[in-house]
Amino acid sequence: MATQINQIDDAANGITILRVSGELQHDDAILLERIAAAIHEEKGNRVVIDLADLDFLDSEAAPILKRLSDTEGFGIEGIEIFLQATIDQAERHGV
Repeated sequence: MATQINQIDDAANGITILRVSGELQHDDAILLERIAAAIHEEKGNRVVIDLADLDFLDSEAAPILKRLSDTEGFGIEGIEIFLQATIDQAERHGV
């Protein structure tokens, strides 16, 4: 299943939501990070990555999401328990 990224702008609150569905592999996560950074730089909006519709998260993509979540101006929402565990594991291993 391909990765889909849909952008939802909430101008009133200065937030851009990137809703990700399908599978998130390493290369997809790199692209997502670049898109999020470009939006944040261009618009100054807080960028929220919504993973509620994600079916699969590659273990190599998890550290990229962790890096984003640790960066000012970015957040992650909609993480199911198994996805959160994957991100936590990547953090413990210092990846």
